[in-house]
Amino acid sequence: MSELRDQLRPVREEDAFDVARIDSFLKAHIDGLEGAPKVAQFPGGASNLTYLISYADRELVLRRPPAGAKAKAAHDMLREARIMAALRGSYPYVPAILARCDDAAVIGSDFYAMERLRGSILRRDLPAELGLDAEGVRKLCVTFIDRLIELHRIDVTQAGLHDLGKGEGYIARQVSGWSERYRQAMTEGADACEDVMAWLAANQPPRDNASCIIHNDYRFDNVVLAPDDPLRVIGVLDWEMATIGDPLMDLGGSLAYWVQADDDPVFQSFRRQPTHEAGMLTRREVIAYYGQQSGLDVSAFGFYEAFGLFRLMVIIQQIYRRFALGQTSNPQFAGFGDAARDMGQRCRHVIQKAHG
Repeated sequence: MSELRDQLRPVREEDAFDVARIDSFLKAHIDGLEGAPKVAQFPGGASNLTYLISYADRELVLRRPPAGAKAKAAHDMLREARIMAALRGSYPYVPAILARCDDAAVIGSDFYAMERLRGSILRRDLPAELGLDAEGVRKLCVTFIDRLIELHRIDVTQAGLHDLGKGEGYIARQVSGWSERYRQAMTEGADACEDVMAWLAANQPPRDNASCIIHNDYRFDNVVLAPDDPLRVIGVLDWEMATIGDPLMDLGGSLAYWVQADDDPVFQSFRRQPTHEAGMLTRREVIAYYGQQSGLDVSAFGFYEAFGLFRLMVIIQQIYRRFALGQTSNPQFAGFGDAARDMGQRCRHVIQKAHG
């Protein structure tokens, strides 16, 4: 089966780096690399930059931050690599880290290289060649949720994991932190959203449900499926925002991207994964399944759903601010200002429903 992923493209001019320098660095830190590398760029993603480095008999994936101003604590490539290295022994879906670099003289920023996992990565629509009927899609969906539950069950007291986050008080830190990030990312015409931020501050749970490893960006397009079995997960990617925190916050973040078949046309336009397909669980069914399997109380999930949408709105607005300031010329970001405003309205809709 061919790899179902966005087609690789030539490296964008604003994302280019000195190939000779990266070649020299990689050969000094990874055994067995031969010949001159070929470099291509994965077009997916709107935050960190991801490249394929191809040698004669080996392929590596390189991750680095984007150019331009960066939000505080964002785009920390070395932290992401450290998390992945620490987790790999407990969670076999983490790609192996092969090299890390904190010397900006090499390509102008920190970066790391990891193994490439070949398999299927689902994007906006489910490819027909997977051959999944509604029952198969449902099994895929449940497997996807099971891998998140499996992550949340990892013992965080083991070596290398306990210091990945501050733990207790995570919800309160997230509400205040993301509210401040949004205020700093404002652009002309943006929705102030002070009502949304006030509601989140006033309605947050009195305490965390638990402190566990959370991915913080768990979506189908960050999951690699086995090339010979689309119902088997072989990899989970993009660990930049992983930390120790409340598992229901992780689920809420995932559901912010969960566009189902009966959603309104505006939210349908946000869809970047095939969660609308026949057989996919609805958001309500995902929440109920997660609660049943994890044993956590999900009866008051409205806060987590609203916060997940708000956090996504902030991320979209941060990216749009970079575009508005001319720090990136990527045309896909031109409509992010409108998208952030639409997401603010969806936050309000979820808040109204939470009040019954």
